[in-house]
Amino acid sequence: MIVVTGATGGLGSATVEHLLKRVPADQIGVSVRDTAKAQHFADRGVRVRQGSYEDPGDAFAGAEQVLLISGNDPAADLVSLHGRAIEAAVAAGARRIVYTSQHGAAPDNPYLPSGLHLATEAILGDSGVAWTALRNGAYGPLDQVLGPWQQTGEIAQPEDGPVPYTDRADIAEATAALLAGDRSVDGPVTLAAPTAVTFGDFAEIASGLTGRTIKRVVLDDESWVAAQVANSAPEQATHFMLTWYQATRAGYFAESGPLLAELLGREPRTVADRLAETI
Repeated sequence: MIVVTGATGGLGSATVEHLLKRVPADQIGVSVRDTAKAQHFADRGVRVRQGSYEDPGDAFAGAEQVLLISGNDPAADLVSLHGRAIEAAVAAGARRIVYTSQHGAAPDNPYLPSGLHLATEAILGDSGVAWTALRNGAYGPLDQVLGPWQQTGEIAQPEDGPVPYTDRADIAEATAALLAGDRSVDGPVTLAAPTAVTFGDFAEIASGLTGRTIKRVVLDDESWVAAQVANSAPEQATHFMLTWYQATRAGYFAESGPLLAELLGREPRTVADRLAETI
């Protein structure tokens, strides 16, 4: 059985949908905080059990593989919570744990989540079972990444660097293919679109798609932070996001790899494909 945590979230839910196309429903289980929100899976034959990182309960019982979707609560001790889930999966007899890690995770990466992902990977390495850490490329919605460029004609953000922005739907499909397939991938691996682009590249692509001149405007860090806070963005969250820009400009997210395309059996969607859908 393949057990998926966080199966009512965006990535987890999409992964289960792809698993249902590849394996019988009775070979899939989900661990969710609120079982009512997963009733649509139960109705299709998926085993639904209540579980959380704080208290996994019996959600991992019978699991051969567990997909551990990393937590996203900035106020929580996520490393400890991930460790508790890993311990429960091992105790339940899981033979492999697949963890959604972060692209470019490195000890000196200034982007703050990097440290917690590396710490979780270290726990996996000491777990005694086979494990895979999918270092997923950035898959946030492009409107959040680029800002209101369609209204302003500008991509006005801090200095950045190349990033292989990746479609979350592609990551979900590839994750399901890995879980349901015969291929073994061990340790940390990059799962990201093959081409890294900058905001300058985005501006060129958007200009070509719209027939307008979309400008790339580079804001200094302090001005950007001040503007975000003036627009009611929480100051702590704004400084957190600034570490992302600092990491991109230092090249921490520049590298990619072939695994995503290999698992999909096709080329992943490009940023041009995704931008075209928003116009």
